[in-house]
Amino acid sequence: MPVPAMAAATARSFFWEVFPPMRTCRVYCSPAYQDGHLFVVGGCGQAGLPLDTVEMLDVHSQKWTVLPALPTPRAGAAAVAVGKQVLVMGGMDSRQSPLASVEVFNTDEGKWEKVAALAQPSMGISAIERGGRQGKLPVTAFEGFDLQTRSWTRYPSVPSRRAFAGCAMADGCFFSLGGLQQPGPHNFYSRPHFVNTVEMFDPEQGAWSKQGRAVRMREKRADFVAGCLGGRVVVAGGLGNQSFPLGSVEGFSIPRKKWELLSPMPTGRCSCSSYQAPSLLFVIGGVAQGPSGAVEALCLREGA
Repeated sequence: MPVPAMAAATARSFFWEVFPPMRTCRVYCSPAYQDGHLFVVGGCGQAGLPLDTVEMLDVHSQKWTVLPALPTPRAGAAAVAVGKQVLVMGGMDSRQSPLASVEVFNTDEGKWEKVAALAQPSMGISAIERGGRQGKLPVTAFEGFDLQTRSWTRYPSVPSRRAFAGCAMADGCFFSLGGLQQPGPHNFYSRPHFVNTVEMFDPEQGAWSKQGRAVRMREKRADFVAGCLGGRVVVAGGLGNQSFPLGSVEGFSIPRKKWELLSPMPTGRCSCSSYQAPSLLFVIGGVAQGPSGAVEALCLREGA
């Protein structure tokens, strides 16, 4: 298994590891990771309805195990592994309504149980997020939640209004990347278009900086996976101006302020779920020609 890098890796340090596919093809599933085991919970299947299926991949043996079904089928939920438990919160039900229910899988007992619900039904939420996707709607609000004070802080709004953008944390900065830019009221007749915008928020300065053309991503894309690996911001897949999902991958070196092409995805797709681990970035499911069962990870070579 790759080991964490101590310094920024070169473009040649990255490679893809392909795992056996999930038994159930799905999109908008919820991953959690614990001690070399990747849990994939719920999502939407071929029929477009929320699933109750749960699968677990042993990363080292590369074998899948089907676990007991979720009590409540759901898609777009938040999932997080804590100790010997996997918590699944919120999501969307078969009527496309947000859920408040919270269910916990006890790995020792192999059983699900319902616990106290969320205060408000929620879908498309995240728990303990290192990176992730911004929403489908083009909003510019940017807020942070302090776990100690249990309060929200409003930060300066994202400079550009974009849907399906990607976001990642790297080198202490927050990156807002790409997306689908909607026409504004002053440009009513223009059409939505994909962008390669890169905007950075520095928490110490409390301000956004919109980067120039030289720092934009190589490819215009939306609905992609974003993360941080080997000292680089990494983006993979998504949708662009082509008629099919992208398989291209690029990494941004912060010291050099430069994007470089990395090894392409084995299976190009969009709307993927992802999980960020110290030395690898899982890309799970999503849409290729239809819902996908592919599970792949962008990894760092040992000693990189």
